[in-house]
Amino acid sequence: MSSAEPWQTAEVSGPKKSAVITKPAMVRAVINRARHPVLLIGNRAASLDIVEKKFVDYLIDLALVHKIPVIATGHVNKALRDRGYTSAIIMPAVEAGQRIADPLWHGLHGRGPCDLAIIAGMPYPMEWTLLSGLKHAAPHTKTISLDNTYQPNATWSFGNLSIKDWQEHLTAITVETAPEGPADV
Repeated sequence: MSSAEPWQTAEVSGPKKSAVITKPAMVRAVINRARHPVLLIGNRAASLDIVEKKFVDYLIDLALVHKIPVIATGHVNKALRDRGYTSAIIMPAVEAGQRIADPLWHGLHGRGPCDLAIIAGMPYPMEWTLLSGLKHAAPHTKTISLDNTYQPNATWSFGNLSIKDWQEHLTAITVETAPEGPADV
């Protein structure tokens, strides 16, 4: 079961809070609609164990299945390379946030401004601040937090999930499936 309260209770996001992801199909539907998504992976993804795999393994699967370009922050690029994923662009998190917020930035491959930023594996306060900046400075960009702690500044976020529930949601998002009917977004 998940809750929709900020993991750090002193964090006040303002009147606009993120919608809680209740079904993994919601995330898949949002990703499939995005024209220029980006996956921003923080350094915690390399060290977080989720049942039998590391968080970074789920994120690599997500990037490969949905063909999403990856920005690696901190030392997570080593974990990506150790797993055979060599397509990530290395960039500090703050710079990535500034570029994503810039409507004139044409993305990692020059195809157009980022319309969806998926953020995962960062320390909670850093992700909270980055998402707050995107919420206020980048109305053209929707955001998804895939961490198991509720991020009120994202457009969509998981609630505060147990490791078991988090693993089930990530698995459902990262597996290749046949197209489904309309999802509740």
